[in-house]
Amino acid sequence: MDHRVVVTGIGIYSCLGENLDEVTKSLYAGKSGIVFDQVRKDFGFRSALTGMVPEPDLKNYLSRRQRLGMHQPAVYAYMATRQALELSGLDVDFLETTETGIIYGNDSTAASVVEAVDKAKEKHDTTLIGSGAIFQNMNSTVNMNLSTIFKLKGINFTLSAACASGSHSIGMGYLMIKQGLQDRIICGGAQEINSAAMASFDGLGTFSVRESDPTKASRPFDRDRDGLIPSGGAATVILESYEAAIKRGAPILAELIGYGFSSNGDHISNPSIDGQTRSLRMAMNQAGIAAREVDYINAHATSTPVGDGSEARAIFEVFGGEIPVSSTKSMTGHECWMAGASEIVYSLLMMQNSFIAPNINFENPDEDSAKINIVAETKAQEINCFLSNSFGFGGTNSTLILKKFS
Repeated sequence: MDHRVVVTGIGIYSCLGENLDEVTKSLYAGKSGIVFDQVRKDFGFRSALTGMVPEPDLKNYLSRRQRLGMHQPAVYAYMATRQALELSGLDVDFLETTETGIIYGNDSTAASVVEAVDKAKEKHDTTLIGSGAIFQNMNSTVNMNLSTIFKLKGINFTLSAACASGSHSIGMGYLMIKQGLQDRIICGGAQEINSAAMASFDGLGTFSVRESDPTKASRPFDRDRDGLIPSGGAATVILESYEAAIKRGAPILAELIGYGFSSNGDHISNPSIDGQTRSLRMAMNQAGIAAREVDYINAHATSTPVGDGSEARAIFEVFGGEIPVSSTKSMTGHECWMAGASEIVYSLLMMQNSFIAPNINFENPDEDSAKINIVAETKAQEINCFLSNSFGFGGTNSTLILKKFS
C-alpha cells in the first residue's frame, strides 16, 4: 500500500533571511543576498562574490557539549530544523518516543578539516586537535549532531549528491514514507559558507566576476550571464505520512506527489539535456499529472552559460513555453548542497502567499531562454502545483513535484 506523503514543517536559514517571514519578504521584493567579500579577495579568489549568511550564536539554545561537534553545516541545519519542528508541532519529548528519521543533504566539511589539520601542523600533536573535530570533519556531521540533539530514533544518514543533495534527501524521504518504512523524516540540505569550501570551485573559473555590482551578478537565463555565485545556509523540510500527520493533528502545508531522478552517465561536470528530461518525465509520470497542471517551475539555473541553456531546452522539450519559470538563485546565488531543499521551501512560501518570485537580472533572453516563460518581476498567481529541478556534478539529476493539500 502506498502512503500519501505530506509536508508538515519547513525552516530556512539563508542569505535571504534567518526565518520564514524574512525570506518571504525578500522573495516577494526580489531582494538579492549577494555581497562582495573582501576575505575571499585577500585569500586569492578570482571572484569575491558570495551569498552572505550570518553566523548564529547557539549558546542560548545548546550546551557547550552539544555545540562541540558542530561546524557551519550542522549549525545552519540546526537553525533551520528548529523552525521546522516548531511549525510542525514537534518537540523532543515526542521525537524521543517515536520513530522519526533524518536524511540530510551535505557534501563538504572543508573548513573544519582545514582547521583540524592546521592545528596539528602547528602543535605537532594530534591530541591537541580537540575532541569535537572528528564530528565536525565527517560529511555526516549534520545527521550526527541533529539526531543526537533532537533524540531521533528512525533512519539516520547523510545524502551526498553535489548540488542535488538537498533535493535527493527529500526524494529519498518521500520514497521511504510512501513505502511505509517510516512515518516521519526530517529532510533538508546544508551548505557551508566559508572560503575553504569554495576555493577549488573558484579555481575552475565558473564564478561570476561582476564584482562591481554584486546584486546584479547572478543572472540565470540572461544572455549576459558570466557565471554562478556561491552561497549557503540550510533548509529543512519535514515529511510525514498522511496518516501520521492526521493522527497528531499536524498542520499540512502541501503534498509531495512526484520524485524523478536520473544520471547523465557522461561528462563529470557538463549538463545533459537527456538526463534532465528523463528526470522531469519520471517525476511527472509518478505524480500522474499532465504538463498543463504545473503552475510554476523553480529552475535549477545557476547563471552559467552552458547549464542554463541546457535546462531551458529541457523545460521547453517537456513543458513547452507557457508555464511560468524562475530561478531563485538570481537572488540567493547557488546554495549548492542545500539548494534542492531551500528551493522547495522558497516555492512553498510562494504557494502559501500566492505569488511567483522574480528571476531578477533577467534583461535579455538568449536563444534558449526566449522559448520559455521566464518571470522577471514578482507576479501575483495562485500556485496549486509546482516543480523544482536540481542538477549536480557527476551528472546527478533530481526533480520534485508538490501540490496544495486537498
